[in-house]
Amino acid sequence: MSDFINEFDNSIVPIKPETPDQYVKLEDATLIKRDLDTFPDFLKDKAFDKYKLISIIEKEISGGWTQKNIDPILENLFEENNAKKPNWRTVVRWRKAYIDSNGDLSSLVVKQHKMGNRTKRIDGDEFFFDKALERFLDAKRPKVTTAYQYYKDLIMIANENVVEGEIPVISYSAFNKRIKSLPPYPTAIARHGKFKADQWFAYCGSHIPPTRILERVEIDHTPLDLILLDDELLIPIGRPYLTLLVDVFSGCILGFHLSYKSPSYVSAAKAISHAIKPKSLEHLSIALQNDWPCYGKIENLVVDNGAEFWSKSLEHACHATGINIQYNPVRKPWLKPFVERFFGMINQCFLSEIPGKTFSNILEKEEYKPEKDAIMRFSTFVEEFHRWIVDVYHQDSNSRETRVPIKRWQQGFDVYPPLKMNDEEDARFSILMRVSDTRTLTRNGFKFEELMYDSTALADYRKHYPQTKESVKKIIKVDPDDISKIHVYLEELESYLEVPCTETTGYSDGLSLYEHKTIKKINREIIRESKDSLGLAKARMAIHERIKQEQEVFIKSKTKAKLTAVKKQAQIADVSNTGKGSIKVPEIESIQPKRSNISDVLDDWEDEVEAFE
Repeated sequence: MSDFINEFDNSIVPIKPETPDQYVKLEDATLIKRDLDTFPDFLKDKAFDKYKLISIIEKEISGGWTQKNIDPILENLFEENNAKKPNWRTVVRWRKAYIDSNGDLSSLVVKQHKMGNRTKRIDGDEFFFDKALERFLDAKRPKVTTAYQYYKDLIMIANENVVEGEIPVISYSAFNKRIKSLPPYPTAIARHGKFKADQWFAYCGSHIPPTRILERVEIDHTPLDLILLDDELLIPIGRPYLTLLVDVFSGCILGFHLSYKSPSYVSAAKAISHAIKPKSLEHLSIALQNDWPCYGKIENLVVDNGAEFWSKSLEHACHATGINIQYNPVRKPWLKPFVERFFGMINQCFLSEIPGKTFSNILEKEEYKPEKDAIMRFSTFVEEFHRWIVDVYHQDSNSRETRVPIKRWQQGFDVYPPLKMNDEEDARFSILMRVSDTRTLTRNGFKFEELMYDSTALADYRKHYPQTKESVKKIIKVDPDDISKIHVYLEELESYLEVPCTETTGYSDGLSLYEHKTIKKINREIIRESKDSLGLAKARMAIHERIKQEQEVFIKSKTKAKLTAVKKQAQIADVSNTGKGSIKVPEIESIQPKRSNISDVLDDWEDEVEAFE
């Protein structure tokens, strides 16, 4: 019975040998499929245009994707647009490639490109109309009559040199009709600016209540009205920035990111990643009463007009994972009310009782000094913020008592469960949300912020694939919160390869990019302060003086020995820092006759060397 093993005993787990990442061969390494960032910008833009066209047709088409149903839609989209209309079969082929790739925008990138000039010859007055149109679509907002006069003047000057077949001039009414047939929204942007155009057309002008969870999710940043302490130094470090995502249907918090760095693409990407992935609360040192089951693929992400949200990297990453970004109109925060309201709730219901709370309005502070009363460490606040979200906010009803967030989430989940990412999609999404950069591949791997990254798999890649001056520049993806490894895009394999840091001391383990830069800065300051600048200056001057003295001695010397002969004599005499410093041989009367001076010795030595050679 002693040899019997209970196969249902989960405590018995086979131990696998641990293999460091840097010793994995290229054929055994995990490669992640390429994304849109790896293509040139003009190919990205074309692929994104195809995606937009497919999306528009998908909304307007009724029936199957046939020529009868597609051609009328294409005619409407490209009418008077001076753009080449794609064939309906081409559009169907784009859609099929997009569907077969499970919604990967990379499938819409052109793989082969024809060279040469494809500019179509312009007949009639189209060229001159375009010139007049450029004059009309200007922020100075000239009148149609002014643009028409410019159009007529251009053709009149051109016809002056035409012998036969003069260029026709359309009437003012026809010219005005062409102007009015232009798409109104782009025209308004060119003449009045985006703010006015959005006001007039109001494509985000009203908030439509969602019908399911993750249909509409709002994201925003705010500085918390609370001063926290450093975990180790216990000194005030100021107010952190909170990036937060709220599900509008249930009111549940999907994810957040807390940092002292100003809002950026990194903070937005971190918060979105936290929202989409399952929440693990095991890393917390406190026990919570409930779970945090809110995660899944977001359908529509509502953002404001911050620079971090207008990033192309964020736009490409979201669309590659099926997230539609909806930009809120400028100066209209009331169209993104849920996340704005939640920020106020945090300040009133959670931060109000914590010493160190600040006030948004300086007049409310009176005699209170939060920096002196701050008592909560940063890590403690993060844990208690988790507790407040999971055990308080999600479990309590709203002020009107119309819903309990976690109950509403569960109801929506039972009716229409959101999509989840598999392991491959999860790994690729993590890469997509990281910061892109370009570095040169060398014989020692990659150098990023004074740290080296290399592995045996990357060494195998260098052995098998020759590199040119252009191809050695590789796209890398960096996680700013953990620089212990990077992901490198390899063109020949069309995939990303994980490359660890070669620092053997474990310095980079769990190290953030901000911490690394701070450490480097402090280290430079310490080295500068530890240097004896005056002593270094005196030593350098002493070296210069000694060299000057040696030069004077040499000039006064009458020795004319050849340099090669003297150098060989110095080798035999063992002139070194551990030996002696001169080639002079001690005089021993019993072995060699007395010489009158060193010149005779050098002459004899030179003769012997030449005879030997």
